[in-house]
Amino acid sequence: MRTAPTILHLDMDAFFASVEQASKPSLRGKAVVVGGLGPRGVVATCSYEARVFGVHSAMPMGQARRLAPHAAYLVPRFQLYRSISEQVMRLLRELSPLVEPLSLDEAFVDLEAGGTAWDAESARLAGAKLRTDIRTATALTGSVGLAASKMLAKIASEEAKPDGLVLVPPGTERTLLEPMTVRTLPGVGPATGDHLRRAGITTVGDIAEAGEDELVRLLGKAHGHALYAMALARDQRPVVAERETKSVSVEDTYDVDIHDRVRVGVEVGRLADRCVRRLRGSGLSGRTIVLKVRRYDFSTLTRSETLRGPTDDPTVVREAAARLLDSVDTTGGVRLLGVGVSGLADYTQEDLFAQAAGDRAEEPVEEPVTTEPVEERGPSPAERRWPAGHDVRHAELGHGWVQGSGLGRVTVRFETPYSEVGRVRTFTVDDPELTPAEPLPLVADAADAPGQASSLPLPASLPKSRSGGGGGAATSRP
Repeated sequence: MRTAPTILHLDMDAFFASVEQASKPSLRGKAVVVGGLGPRGVVATCSYEARVFGVHSAMPMGQARRLAPHAAYLVPRFQLYRSISEQVMRLLRELSPLVEPLSLDEAFVDLEAGGTAWDAESARLAGAKLRTDIRTATALTGSVGLAASKMLAKIASEEAKPDGLVLVPPGTERTLLEPMTVRTLPGVGPATGDHLRRAGITTVGDIAEAGEDELVRLLGKAHGHALYAMALARDQRPVVAERETKSVSVEDTYDVDIHDRVRVGVEVGRLADRCVRRLRGSGLSGRTIVLKVRRYDFSTLTRSETLRGPTDDPTVVREAAARLLDSVDTTGGVRLLGVGVSGLADYTQEDLFAQAAGDRAEEPVEEPVTTEPVEERGPSPAERRWPAGHDVRHAELGHGWVQGSGLGRVTVRFETPYSEVGRVRTFTVDDPELTPAEPLPLVADAADAPGQASSLPLPASLPKSRSGGGGGAATSRP
């Protein structure tokens, strides 16, 4: 393990919910829950204001509504989240070439490799500057942990939440870890935690005191050795700049089981097209097509077909997925469908197009084949869906977002990230003057919005961190 706290872990604070609050002035300081809104939906994330009521990620949405009935419940806007994530990752890569993204809102950075930090003070300055840069660029906050290992840096960022910075001085790691619960350590989930608790081991200090032999007896050789090493703060894992993408997939869970075989086939085709869009967006292709089907009784079946070579052709993927569906019994109903592509490459094999009838190399992914120009097509107003939280534009009233819809009506609040709290209006779902819109950036471009602030204020009720809240002061541990 290195002798300076030059591994940085960044974790954006309540990322999806914070994006929604930053883009919607009326939701700042309010409870916000983001996730699937159907009967089988789950919480993706929620604001700190919602967490006060016991709401947390992965909770069934119905339970969340019972705990916080007054909260704003929104459908995720992944396109916007990804674009903001790309901004944050660019800032991280300015610190070092060794950046290891873990998700859209979380990453490790090796500051030493970038020459950005070499001791505690330079690491602290780099972390503080990063938090300032993120706030300026995105109007959002992130928590930073600094330590001599990845495990301790991640634990430190959790201690720093929300909107703080915690640095663990080398030599103090065990003092920090000892009183923490065993669930703090990577790889200790509910089952392992319960097993250790029954043996009288509840804290990291208990693990160290129990000894390696006892851990091996309780958990097996591999897990026991690894857990004992972590309890002693031994973590030699390097920051890995590129994680190989093994597959690209999409799936949908349906509010009501699908029994119609034709409808199942249509859904599989739609998922195949979405998967190809994601595949092409990453500049990839793949050889193996995978179909996932979860049936009414929660049994899950997977089927796969390997092609002669990699492809990103939507017709090839659709037809392969349809062949796989032919081998699956969907009698009784389907609650989840997924289509994925693995065996990835960064090129395509042209002769694969012969698997599809005709010359479809230029077939558009977004729209079905039609004799009409693609740009002239689009859902009629009556066919449009109005997901809660998504962006809309009215011909007269401008940009807004959907507060809710139902019974042939859609309610819209007209405001932007840079405006005051906006007014609410209700329309029929087929109003021709109301159309879906692209999300606006969270930070106003000075050229487009003169005289407006370059970043947004934080929600008034954002909890203060151990580092003194939004002021950016760092805290050393222990």
